[in-house]
Amino acid sequence: MNTSQHIRISRQHRTTLRWIVAITTVTLVFDGYDLVVYGTVVPDFLRDPSQIGHLSVAQAGALGSYALMGVMVGALIAGAVGDHIGRRRIMIAGIIWFSVAMGLSSFATSITVFGVLRFFTGIGVGALVATAAAMIAEFAPPHRRNVYNAIVYSGVPVGGVLAAVMALLTSGGDSSWRTLFLFGAAPLVVLLPVTLLRLPESPKWLLARGHTERAHQLSERTGVPLGESTRAAEDKKVGFAALASRRYALPTVLLGLMSCSGLLLTYALNTWLPEIMGQSGFGKSYALVFLLALNGGAIIGGVLASRAADRTGPQRVITSTFVLAAVSLTLLALGLPRGALLALVAVAGIGTIGTQVLVYGFVANYYDTQARAAGVAWCAGFGRLGGIGGPLVGGVLMSAGISPHHAFYAFAGVAVLGALVTLFVPRQSTEEYAVSDSIPGRTSADAAGVLACEPPR
Repeated sequence: MNTSQHIRISRQHRTTLRWIVAITTVTLVFDGYDLVVYGTVVPDFLRDPSQIGHLSVAQAGALGSYALMGVMVGALIAGAVGDHIGRRRIMIAGIIWFSVAMGLSSFATSITVFGVLRFFTGIGVGALVATAAAMIAEFAPPHRRNVYNAIVYSGVPVGGVLAAVMALLTSGGDSSWRTLFLFGAAPLVVLLPVTLLRLPESPKWLLARGHTERAHQLSERTGVPLGESTRAAEDKKVGFAALASRRYALPTVLLGLMSCSGLLLTYALNTWLPEIMGQSGFGKSYALVFLLALNGGAIIGGVLASRAADRTGPQRVITSTFVLAAVSLTLLALGLPRGALLALVAVAGIGTIGTQVLVYGFVANYYDTQARAAGVAWCAGFGRLGGIGGPLVGGVLMSAGISPHHAFYAFAGVAVLGALVTLFVPRQSTEEYAVSDSIPGRTSADAAGVLACEPPR
């Protein structure tokens, strides 16, 4: 019998985990919705100055980056305080902040006001993205973390699909974009109440912060084992201070660059793909279908790739998906038939958005409890420099008068860079410690062996 079959989680833990996964997934659905919804309205803004004012292509790219600047700020703030005040508080504050800012954006009547509100929306998104991976890393069983993380972060491309579908359903009205942004405020009424009732604090975080009695009480109530207590006690540094330690300094830089590459590709394609395909002769509706293919491919491919990551490790899989992105983006520039283009866009979704799903899981499991929120926040925040650059680079290329397809070559180069950076990340992970602690009588070496040979169930 495979030793991995002895790894079991209690009914309480399973129930708790289901609520955690459901809440964080829906949260990231709206993160993905916010990511893509702007790309769906860019063509309307460019062609109709009566909406928020006369907008050039370069200005549209800059506007798309404002939300990403906010995401960077929000992620870094969450990382600075998340390892000190807890995961639950950050999640609740992020949902409220995001929903209010998204709703207010629907009433904007000028470029300036719209840009400011996009920035504030991004702050809430950044806090949520940075905290979701930390929640999954501390509640999910170690041998299934990549799969659960992929399920949660697949909420981002699901939100992208939702935005594209909503754009198709509401197209035709003079102010249909306002309805799209108002819909983004829905978490305030449908998600926040559930979060307040069902989202617990992390027992591992409580233990790491010295709240021993509360940690054990919550562990008994939720069924979540306190598996990282030894390592947490040994490591005195918390949050960003831990990232600067000898143990984490180099990996943190490389993981940040890896995330930066993935997010540049994700935001560039989601912002400019409809416009690129529109300029290539496809109508607005069909251009949005390419957006559906991009995010649909990411959903399916991200989950499948995460199963491979649980078997062979995420680093190898992420390198492969970056290469997959480079190949598919290069082929997209060749002007192939419509069916082939749709298939390549779906594959590009796996290698770009799907890759970023794996990146967050890799990062969250790379750090221990004391530095986990800061580590994910760093990668989400620093990575947003790539996200900010994505719309800007696309805007510059589009406004330069060159063929839109040449943008795909530039994006393919970024994918190659991401693959190279990923290869050089030191093979160090706290996952083995978590597994050994969760299985009585098993050493870290034994647990690492279980991880190496266990097929995903």
